[in-house]
Amino acid sequence: MKQFDLSLYLVLDRELCGSLGMVKTAIAAVRGGATMVQLRDKDASQQEMLETAKALKAALEGTNAKLIINDNIDVAIAVGADGLHIGQHDGSPEQVRAKIGADMILGLSVQTAEMATKADSAVVDYLGIGPVFPTATKKNCAPSIDFDGLKRVYSQNGLPAVAIGGIKLPHVEDVLATGIDGLAVVSAICGQESPEQEARAFNAAIAHFRGAKG
Repeated sequence: MKQFDLSLYLVLDRELCGSLGMVKTAIAAVRGGATMVQLRDKDASQQEMLETAKALKAALEGTNAKLIINDNIDVAIAVGADGLHIGQHDGSPEQVRAKIGADMILGLSVQTAEMATKADSAVVDYLGIGPVFPTATKKNCAPSIDFDGLKRVYSQNGLPAVAIGGIKLPHVEDVLATGIDGLAVVSAICGQESPEQEARAFNAAIAHFRGAKG
């Protein structure tokens, strides 16, 4: 069984990371407690994507954080990434799984209860559910689903899942109250003055919620 922790899932954005860059942002966020790091860079060339992925792979070596590549199967395989994340229009999960092999983590974005129900736990390892709120970090974003929609979609499948889309620090309790396994953040860490400090704040809020619940 694959071991991974969805608690604090950082999705990198080249533009938001600005002068600090995606690699240094990732390093800082992981120091602060980020458990997963996804490289999402739709505007990068194949070579640029490969170089960034290699740098991230090296930077995260020796940490417990998992490196996930968004959409790009070839780059994920080439760098030996921990996982790949795909959307609804990036090929069937079954075809993708056949290409990446059994050992790589495979995540799938879903927006509706129907999509969640169709996700096969024998193929997909976790779901990314959202957007919870409107977000400017993704082009052609699906309609937001809010907390009620998040809970409804999550309840349709027993797979681990992470919430994504406009999530900020004050939302941690409401997101986790749906039962979901973790939350994905972009602008709440990328481009902030101290990505490490922001990640620590999220990590503390997550720990507080779980401690209070436990």
